[in-house]
Amino acid sequence: MATLIDLARTPVRELNQALHAPEAGSWRVLNPRGAHAVACGIREDLAVDIEGHVGYYCAGMNQRATVTVHGNAGTGVAENMMSGTVRVRGNASQSAGATAHGGLLVVDGDASARCGISMKGVDIVVGGNVGHMSAFMGQAGRLVVCGDAGEALGDSLYEARIYVRGTVKSLGADCVEKEMREEHVVELAELLKAAERDEDAADFRRYGSARTLYHFNVGNSAAY
Repeated sequence: MATLIDLARTPVRELNQALHAPEAGSWRVLNPRGAHAVACGIREDLAVDIEGHVGYYCAGMNQRATVTVHGNAGTGVAENMMSGTVRVRGNASQSAGATAHGGLLVVDGDASARCGISMKGVDIVVGGNVGHMSAFMGQAGRLVVCGDAGEALGDSLYEARIYVRGTVKSLGADCVEKEMREEHVVELAELLKAAERDEDAADFRRYGSARTLYHFNVGNSAAY
C-alpha cells in the first residue's frame, strides 16, 4: 500500500525529507495545488504519484525514482535529472528536462519553450508539440517530438539527437536535417516503446548538429 501525503496538511519540505529517507517504496501525493519543488532530489528506487498540478522544478535532480504527475507541470520539471523516469500526464511549461544528465522524461501533452535546454544525456519524449528553442545547446541525449516543433529548434546543438514527427517552424543555428537510417528507426522505436507511445518511428525525421560552430571561425561569425 502506498504511503499517503496530503499537501493541504503537510508542507512540501516535510514531504521531500520523507522521500529522502523513505520507509516505503510507493507514495501518493494529494493536493499539490501548484506547489514548487515537489518530489525533488530523490535518490531511491521509489514510485511517486502526484495527484494534480505542480509548480516549478518538480522532480528536479531525480535519481532512480519513477515520478508521475497526474496533471500539468510548471517550469523546469525534471531539471538536472540523473536517472529514473518522470512522466507528466498533462502539459509542461518551459525548460522541461533542462540540463538533465540521464533518465527518461515523458510529457504526454505539450511542452513549452526551451524543452531540453542544455540536455546532457536525458531522453525526452513529448506526445504533443514543443515551443521555440527546444534542445538549445543540447549536448547529449535524445529529444522526441510526436507533434510539431517551434522556432529555432536545436539552436547551437552539440551531439543531442532530435526526432520530430510533425512540422518544424524553423531550425536554429547549426541545426540541420539528417538522414533517417535504419539504426535511427530502431533506436527511436525503442524510445517510443519506453514512453508507452504507439507512433510509427518511420514517420519521424531526424535533426542534428552540422558541427560548424564547434570551433570559432570568422567566416561563421554571423551564425554565433
